[in-house]
Amino acid sequence: MKSDKHKSSDLELLLSLKKGNKTAYAEIYERYWSLLLQHAIGMLQDEDIAQDVVQDIFQMLWEKHPVLNIHTSLSSFLYTAVRYRILDQFKRSKIEDRFLSTLLTEMECAVTSTDDAIAEKEFARKMEYGLSKLPPKMRRVFELSRIHEYSYREISEEMNLSDNTVKRQISNALKIMRESVKKGYLFFCY
Repeated sequence: MKSDKHKSSDLELLLSLKKGNKTAYAEIYERYWSLLLQHAIGMLQDEDIAQDVVQDIFQMLWEKHPVLNIHTSLSSFLYTAVRYRILDQFKRSKIEDRFLSTLLTEMECAVTSTDDAIAEKEFARKMEYGLSKLPPKMRRVFELSRIHEYSYREISEEMNLSDNTVKRQISNALKIMRESVKKGYLFFCY
């Protein structure tokens, strides 16, 4: 004989839950909370995170109760949901670790000196000056090549020019840009 506390079967509880029955939800919670928590602790080895995971599962269960479509037993569904949530947790942790590692590396390599900032501004000013010295068609060819990273073929198709004209335009633009930027900047060297 079933106790009054657990008088409904899982299937009955699910059907009641789908109708929004809070008592059915409370009984599912009481029946499975500690079992799922132990399962999550075993996988995570961290009780606080395990509690968060199990709480998320029960929150999802209540929020999605009208549209739940469970094709297995309730216990299988809940255990599987916990496992997937933990796997998501592992993935997020790896992504966060990778992001933090990259961020720390970038911070270590970041240009922080005032002299470097001034040099960058001076270089940008020289670049703008050099670009302003180019005739409009040559400037467009140069920008497509060096800023937008188009190939010679793509530039020739875009601007309806021959490949040789594109090469000549870029070569001439590079000479003009080198003069304005001065030597030492290999970015525009071919």
